[in-house]
Amino acid sequence: MQNGKKYKRLTPEEILVKIEKMKKGRLKIYIGAAPGVGKTFQMLRDAYDLKEKGIDVVIGLIETHGRKATAAEIKDLEMIPQKNMNYKGRELQELDVGAIIKRNPDLVIVDELAHTNVPGSKNKKRYQDIQEILDAGIHVWTAMNIQHLESVRDIIKQVTGVKVNERVPDVVLSEADEVEIIDVTPETLRERIKDGKIYSKEKVQQALNHFFRRGNLVALRELALREIADDIDERLEKERSDDGIEEPSGVHEKILVCIKYRPNAEKLIRRGWRMARRLNAELFILHLLTKPADKMSLQEQKTLHEWEQLAKQFQAEFLLKHSPVRKVANEIVEICRQYKITQIIMGMSARTRWEEIFKGSIIHVIMRKLPYVDVYIVSDR
Repeated sequence: MQNGKKYKRLTPEEILVKIEKMKKGRLKIYIGAAPGVGKTFQMLRDAYDLKEKGIDVVIGLIETHGRKATAAEIKDLEMIPQKNMNYKGRELQELDVGAIIKRNPDLVIVDELAHTNVPGSKNKKRYQDIQEILDAGIHVWTAMNIQHLESVRDIIKQVTGVKVNERVPDVVLSEADEVEIIDVTPETLRERIKDGKIYSKEKVQQALNHFFRRGNLVALRELALREIADDIDERLEKERSDDGIEEPSGVHEKILVCIKYRPNAEKLIRRGWRMARRLNAELFILHLLTKPADKMSLQEQKTLHEWEQLAKQFQAEFLLKHSPVRKVANEIVEICRQYKITQIIMGMSARTRWEEIFKGSIIHVIMRKLPYVDVYIVSDR
């Protein structure tokens, strides 16, 4: 043992996971801070370079958005015809996963990772289509913008005022074999827009005055660079673990996010995930049911299911416990002790000042009974 490092023997299960991963295709994601930075352009250029070296490369789907420079990079790359889909009397086209697997190239280009498929498609999202292709042993290159990452949804809304509906689970990015950031300065991107290289001339001024304001682009660029830096840290740590190197361990962080039926519930879950990711911590999501399950409304049941799905995306353990309203604080304390929680994330209390005087503050009870646990209160705004 040297420099505090020690080597561990892989378990049979870990060896099996490695073998299975070797059979799958490799995923590369080109990511940018905003539309127009040149993700698709660079992806096509890199793909053509591989074709010139004798690699069997095809295009499964590409979105040029009418940009001539991007379209020119397709050159003579083979394109797999898309599948025709009829939706509400309209003929639409989607990625033909079956045709790609049958063609069996070395590498396929599939643009717009965050895309939602036409209703009636086998998979709801394009990243699920890509997973099928990878499982067939075909390498995939794809592209996305930072605003489509699930965990940054609330940050994007706060910075740009835009609510992003098409989102990609963070695990898709973290499990990609390679991530390349396509970075340009805000000034360069705004110049491209002014020159009509990104949008038609009638849309230029609107774009510059809204989403593509310089302040927005600076914030989005910083967010993209920070996410990629975090991703690199995770990959380095995983590589060391895969090589059997164990670092000296300190306190293992465990984060508990407490949610209830309020608009900020999903925001709290995303905040918890981002903190857990940076601390390499386990994440737990807790909801306390204060009434019997058969008394829940349909909307409450739907919301509960959505929370469970979001927790699953973030690889968090979803805890659902029954508790009388007056015992909420004590229930949280017991769960923290049971799971050895080190940090708690909560929204602001909905209790009035008078309710806190007569019923007590939930947060104060938790802090008094768990002095070793850090408690973070997240604003509703």
